[in-house]
Amino acid sequence: MSDTPFGFGLPPEEPDDGDEGKKKDQQSGGGQDPANPFGFGMSGAGGFGAPGADNPFAAMFGSLNPNDLGAAFQQLGQMLSYEGGPVNWDMAKQIARQTVSQGTADGTKDASVGPAERRAVDEAVRLADLWLDDATSLPSGAASSVAWSRAEWVEATLPAWRELVDPVAERVGTAMGDVLPEEMQAMAGPLIGMMRSMGGAMFGTQIGQAVGVLAGEVVGSTDIGLPLGPVGKAALLPVNIAAFGKDLGVSQEEVRLYLALREAAHQRLFAHVPWLRSHLFGAVDGYARGIKVDTAKLEDVVGQFDPQNPEQLQEALQQGMFQPEDTPEQKTALARLETALALVEGWVDAVVHAAAKPRLSSADALRETLRRRRASGGPAEQTFATLIGLELRPRRLRDASRLWASLTDARGVDGRDALWAHPDMLPTATDLDDPDGFVHREQIDFSELDKMLGEAAGKHDLGKRGKDEDAAGDGGEGRNDGGEDDDRKGDGAE
Repeated sequence: MSDTPFGFGLPPEEPDDGDEGKKKDQQSGGGQDPANPFGFGMSGAGGFGAPGADNPFAAMFGSLNPNDLGAAFQQLGQMLSYEGGPVNWDMAKQIARQTVSQGTADGTKDASVGPAERRAVDEAVRLADLWLDDATSLPSGAASSVAWSRAEWVEATLPAWRELVDPVAERVGTAMGDVLPEEMQAMAGPLIGMMRSMGGAMFGTQIGQAVGVLAGEVVGSTDIGLPLGPVGKAALLPVNIAAFGKDLGVSQEEVRLYLALREAAHQRLFAHVPWLRSHLFGAVDGYARGIKVDTAKLEDVVGQFDPQNPEQLQEALQQGMFQPEDTPEQKTALARLETALALVEGWVDAVVHAAAKPRLSSADALRETLRRRRASGGPAEQTFATLIGLELRPRRLRDASRLWASLTDARGVDGRDALWAHPDMLPTATDLDDPDGFVHREQIDFSELDKMLGEAAGKHDLGKRGKDEDAAGDGGEGRNDGGEDDDRKGDGAE
């Protein structure tokens, strides 16, 4: 997968035989690869490892044989007429599902989940929740469990991907419209509309392929540390669990149960820490908003844009147009996001290990396998690097896990989990550097603080009541004085 944001492929290299090669290219069709008529390429050997990966539209257009050309150009017309948001999500969904249908590089195909697999997942999640009751004070967060195929995972997680990716794509779309002088924008309206449609299509194509490939690897709905699935639904993918545990020398039941523990632990955290989801998604959005677009380069592209050669946009997007701003705000946003991810993954790692260690003989081996999988930057991290130019890899997973385990020893399960009550109570990046210092730091006695606030509120209420009584008393005396005056008036009248 590409290391460049959005994963767009690199421009074609110059032919090895110099001018002669160029002449051959011109003779063969103007330098255009006949198998890739739109000029969209995927970087990396074989792209995503799928047939036709050098042409992102191959999944949608088939092999582009003469019988398919009518449908291909009809699809192209729909792409150019797209008037939705910054990403063509209909195209993303279609390509993701077709990428899934091609199978993974190891030849594993997607398959519908049968009743036996659904029962196995239900039992694993139910048992995992039972074991977690001893390892955390947070109650169960899974109202239901579900066994998904890869295609079902795509359908269920696309809303979350939309929320994560749209901020970056929006910046690109806005930049495309802003690079022209204002007086020219009215004249170039159709051109700008076409560029935005092309941009939405390219984003949709790339995201669809990335999500489709990721669907071939994930084992649940929380693999990247973010809640991608519906709230309260613990999800596992039996076909991917089988592939994950194939060469581990561990029984399928233990692998499934360990992964169910991780999924159920994530569900507890996101269900009972109400601010956590918005905190994580907000951190992603904050980082994305710090990505700047090289408007000078985009101006050159717009100025020379030829509607008959839409691949110019593709090449521009490849060549480092998106760069994170090197500002204190952007560094803070990145640190905030990386620390939050590390704390989530570290807590899950520590809690699951505490629940599994006494019960599963393979707990240590499975824990290390998953840690290495995360550290190696697999498809989950690469997908995010593709989509927003950021590797969502919890670089400090081991530090965070060690800190949570130490907190358990020092403060107990309740004291450890109480830190999730508010984001300001969580360890910071500096605390991950000195976990012992954080663990043994004098704890704030919130009960005393509550008592002080309560006493202050009580004194305020007493003072207010006293003032009210004094005011009432003054009014009563006035009425008595008035009564005496009336008596005197009455005596005078007599």
